[in-house]
Amino acid sequence: MEGAGGGNSLPSTSGADAVKRRVSYFYDPDVGNYYYGLGHPMKPHRIRMTHALLDKYGLLDRMKVVHPQLARDRDLCAFHTDEYVAFLQSAKPETLTNPCVARRFNITDDCPVFYRLFEFCQSYTGASVDAAKELNRSNADIVINWSGGLHHAKRSEASGFCYVNDIVLAILKLLENHDRVLYVDIDIHHGDGVEEAFFTTDRVMTVSFHKFGEYFPGTGHLLDNGYGKGKYYAVNVPLNDGIDDESYHYLFKPIIAKVMEVFNPDAVVLQCGADSLSGDRLGCFNLSVKGHAECVRYLRSFNVPLMLLGGGGYTLRNVARCWCYETGVALHVEVTDKMPDHEYLGYYGPDYNIHVATSNMENKNSRKSLDDIKAKILDNLSKLQHAPSVQFQEWPTDTELDEVLALFCLPLLSTCLLYSNISFLLVLDIR
Repeated sequence: MEGAGGGNSLPSTSGADAVKRRVSYFYDPDVGNYYYGLGHPMKPHRIRMTHALLDKYGLLDRMKVVHPQLARDRDLCAFHTDEYVAFLQSAKPETLTNPCVARRFNITDDCPVFYRLFEFCQSYTGASVDAAKELNRSNADIVINWSGGLHHAKRSEASGFCYVNDIVLAILKLLENHDRVLYVDIDIHHGDGVEEAFFTTDRVMTVSFHKFGEYFPGTGHLLDNGYGKGKYYAVNVPLNDGIDDESYHYLFKPIIAKVMEVFNPDAVVLQCGADSLSGDRLGCFNLSVKGHAECVRYLRSFNVPLMLLGGGGYTLRNVARCWCYETGVALHVEVTDKMPDHEYLGYYGPDYNIHVATSNMENKNSRKSLDDIKAKILDNLSKLQHAPSVQFQEWPTDTELDEVLALFCLPLLSTCLLYSNISFLLVLDIR
């Protein structure tokens, strides 16, 4: 049965008990072969490790396993510029010799050009877009792509280990069949690329729970809440170091409950970045695997078509633990703590368990600060009309564009973290 405190389930199309779900899982066996380079923290091998656990736990037999199609260049151009996609298509380590070209597309040590880069982008993006099509066709209640969730990529440049924003492309595909899509991001980093893309529309609500302060990407202030017709449809939940399960859900559940009530989405996309787990190589939160997975469990309980994506996560063994357990949550299967024997078992010693203890780090999120954040966000959400319109707004005027640029750029000048482009100014031709 659902855990206590879940959302009020809507009428189920796949079981009167509102528990059983049809789950489709998208996996490219080649995804673990891509390699960012020596010493780079982003390692696609973690997807292969996750898949191996799913196999040995018998979870693959409980869901539809789909080998996704590679995304085509014209698929990527639904959001990204032609020039940027052409660059990704032709970029090779041995031919990238012009520093001006590298700077133009933000090719840095964080976002290097590596062997078969474009195929990697096609693989993880194709899986997310195919997952969206699966929901559009009502072939599944929950779809999963752990290789996706690369939320920092901008319209015309790479950012934060991300090259193509598969999330934006998947949401655009969902909008072809759904009036309203909710995006929720539990990665430790702000979901800036997705927020930018939909900052001025009321058809997509973005909700990001993230570390805020002197931390990449430097965006996601509590007061950044959308523009024009999208006012209050961007929700930012800025958090401090050391947040634990109890404090996290003290905010997550009431905020999401209010969002579901007011926005009433037809589909939900949840980015499950695992760098918010305790002990992450690049993170500073203190969530347990169960605490992280409670976000999946809670959103699942509303019985709205749900897409689960990966994202950050740089302690590989914990990423695989988390996404394996969350796949079980999607399937309503409680996986045993003791891991079965498999080819990557050595990564998980000395205990070889799914669940690991959190640390004793200080929780710098006071109850007062959490109360203040919750009150502000709930107040903003109360200003929204229920079930907004299904039309995207017209192009803003030049004056409005200047105001939007000022809203984004001025707060970032002080930290030298400027948005590289305002990708939400893209024409979204989905009327």
